[in-house]
Amino acid sequence: MNDAAPSATPTPRRRARVRAPELIGKGGWLNTGGRQYTLADLRGRIVLLDFWTFCCINCLHVLDELRELEQKHSDTVVVVGVHSPKFVHEAEHAAVVDAVERYEVHHPVLDDPELATWKQYAVRAWPTLVVIDPEGYVVAQHAGEGHAHAIEKLVEELEAAHAAKGTLRRGDGPYVAPEPVATDLRFPGKVLALPSGNFLVSDSTRHQLVELAADGESVVRRIGSGERGFGPEAFNEPQGLAPLPDGRIAVADTVNHAVRAYDPATGTVTTLAGTGSQWWQGSPTHGPARDVSLSSPWDVAWWNDRLWIAMAGVHQLWTYDPATGTVGVAAGTTNEGLVDGPAAEAWFAQPSGLAATGERLWVADSETSALRYVERDGEGAADGFVVRTAVGTGLFDFGHRDGPAGQALLQHPLGVTALPDGSVAVSDTYNHALRRYDPATGEVTTLATDLREPSDAVLVGDDIVVVESAAHRLTRLRLPEEAVRVESVAHRTQRAATDVAPGGLRLDVVFEAPKGQKLDTRYGPSTRLLVSATPPELLAHGAGAGTELSRELVLADGVTEGVLHVSAMAASCDDAPEIEFPACHVHQQDWGVPVRVSGAGVGRLGLVLAGLDA
Repeated sequence: MNDAAPSATPTPRRRARVRAPELIGKGGWLNTGGRQYTLADLRGRIVLLDFWTFCCINCLHVLDELRELEQKHSDTVVVVGVHSPKFVHEAEHAAVVDAVERYEVHHPVLDDPELATWKQYAVRAWPTLVVIDPEGYVVAQHAGEGHAHAIEKLVEELEAAHAAKGTLRRGDGPYVAPEPVATDLRFPGKVLALPSGNFLVSDSTRHQLVELAADGESVVRRIGSGERGFGPEAFNEPQGLAPLPDGRIAVADTVNHAVRAYDPATGTVTTLAGTGSQWWQGSPTHGPARDVSLSSPWDVAWWNDRLWIAMAGVHQLWTYDPATGTVGVAAGTTNEGLVDGPAAEAWFAQPSGLAATGERLWVADSETSALRYVERDGEGAADGFVVRTAVGTGLFDFGHRDGPAGQALLQHPLGVTALPDGSVAVSDTYNHALRRYDPATGEVTTLATDLREPSDAVLVGDDIVVVESAAHRLTRLRLPEEAVRVESVAHRTQRAATDVAPGGLRLDVVFEAPKGQKLDTRYGPSTRLLVSATPPELLAHGAGAGTELSRELVLADGVTEGVLHVSAMAASCDDAPEIEFPACHVHQQDWGVPVRVSGAGVGRLGLVLAGLDA
């Protein structure tokens, strides 16, 4: 941030009340015992719409943020998850059913595969939260993370106001829990082959590690209580596993925002890194490992004398150094996208799988449907790393296409496995396939199909054992001598592009501090705006960082479409002079807005961080 003060907040205009559009979704309702709901059925309750998609790490963060509010206001608030898919796989109803169970969503969910309700509410980002009052009017909209405190304050105001008016209806909500299913594993995440020949599996939805016998089926032991927690007997949706030189096993304890260590010899679990709280912009990015917060670590791998951490929550790679007991950022800027180059300048998008070879650290970069890698740069600097892309083009292009890597397509891969011949196997999760990339030939092929959401794999002799996450099992496959041939399919997200006028485009990020709070300017500007584009040539003027939440952009001549990347942050604190230590909250969101230049397009792009766009 620079030293310029933010502009004064204008006096808000009185807005016309907006009736909430109806909830429409071709996939119907989940978690309601089969009942289909309308907004009229929910009249008298405060309705919180959560527009989410299950690939989105920020959406998963918001699910966790809302759990306390749901419980505390269960008799007045109905949270409705409106599932609005990005990827083709996410539009499959069975996949949404799986995701609702996988992430323990304990409220009704409307499956909207065609984005009908998304369009009615003019949503532009995952996640977006919309608050509807008991009379059926939209009263607030929030994009991104960090809004739970503001929403709770608003809920309390609405409860008081509508109780006084007689328009508040208390009682049990419409949520009906599905019947539990008995399986040894439930949405397992990652797998590790143990020296004994057994397997260690992160049983993510049951918050445990499970040791299986060499047959991949018989349970030898379970590690962890099976309940969400952060202690010696508890995990919270664990994922990645990696052996450490001292014989312990590092565990990416994803929703605890921590890296843990499991000792197979003693059965003990300790914490290597993380505080148990989520990292936010402005937090330390280096220091004593247990004093620095992390953000949704999804996988871990030992490479170059460090434990590398795929930090999905902030689109970075971090490292843990056991010799010094420290963690720090190794690659990535926190911007979401696909940008290669020096590690400190590269962009990732939810890195979710790691595999180490001698010269490279391979990365499954899920949101860009890409296979990336880290290697030493040619200058030979002690800590000089560079990031390159083997397969993948960006946030909105995906599919199942084999052939030369420059044309090949993946769909939200979560795992990568090094193979003996120098190639790598990719757990191509949303294509239900195991793919192979050969650096020697630059070719992508398909090794196996009809796997249900494969999320990881491990070599065992001449076989490869795959985690079929949505099938709740490990599956052993013989590595084929010839690749499977599949029909090529290419996709772009069905999210519609925004038509913008050529030339000047005003960008406004709307932010209204929660009632009782103000922008925190004690230490300088409390807002930040970062703008870029894919391709970069789309913007002739306006790219870069600043502290104003509005900016005049200029679109270049000759570029007809692309993606505007907008990252905004605002910090607000209690606005009461008598409070000695005011509570402060960070609100942040990244938007990737597909745009198409058209003579009939708009000259202003409004993005709501918090509030309502006038």
